[in-house]
Amino acid sequence: MIGVELRLMVRRRRVWLCWVLLCALPALIAVLLATTRLAPPPGRSGNFLSAVVTNGQLFPAAALALVLPVFLPITVAIVSGDAVAGEASSGVLRYLLVRPVGRLRLLTAKLISVAAYVLLAVLFVTVTSYIVGVAAFGFGPDASLGGGGGVASLSGVVLSPAELLLRTAATVGYLALCMLALGAVGLFFSTLTDSPLAAALGVLALVVTSAVLQPLDAANAIQPYLPTSHWLAWVDLYRDPILWDSVREGIGVQLGYVVVAFGAAWANFATKDITS
Repeated sequence: MIGVELRLMVRRRRVWLCWVLLCALPALIAVLLATTRLAPPPGRSGNFLSAVVTNGQLFPAAALALVLPVFLPITVAIVSGDAVAGEASSGVLRYLLVRPVGRLRLLTAKLISVAAYVLLAVLFVTVTSYIVGVAAFGFGPDASLGGGGGVASLSGVVLSPAELLLRTAATVGYLALCMLALGAVGLFFSTLTDSPLAAALGVLALVVTSAVLQPLDAANAIQPYLPTSHWLAWVDLYRDPILWDSVREGIGVQLGYVVVAFGAAWANFATKDITS
């Protein structure tokens, strides 16, 4: 069942379109920066974006910061919202459940499919932006001086290419988990309605609400539990030493969303009368 869901995911044009658009935005930014050499000043742009002109190895981090607030959540909402509601709206779900396929097994396969999508989405953005960044801006001034192409961390300590690779891999995993939390919420909404659009809008409404409440002093009590509050904790992975507290807290919150949302989806889907 899991293999079937994964094959269905990679065959859908909307999935590939989402991946292409996610990779195209950072590439466009890289072209503009390489052409004009007008990097935004520090503090007035996304994380790392002001430094990529001098070292293309930092562009994956800048690219992830670019797609994280809006574009990545939108694509996750589209894919996860379509997971169950899309099949219900097309009339496939009812006939699928006639076969000896347990509802929990089907829902688990859907979640794994969403997890594969978000992991590949973050990975594609990282890999393509690294290629584009190095092609446009090079490996930095230290590379030509025999410095091995090291990159300065946010704390000022120079990271070796191997250390940068490990931290970037950790960032990919962390952001994939953050987006999986949204995907699990989207899967829950997808079991509530036969409209993929309604399910996707529910996820986006959660993201917007969280972003609005996050800076409010009146929401301090719930701020640590908002899904968007810990999205930028990955930046601490590029410090030396790494500030693990915010990363661990973010992992705990995002895992909580995955467990609660998937449990709610199962509770609803297990007793839902499938009529379409």
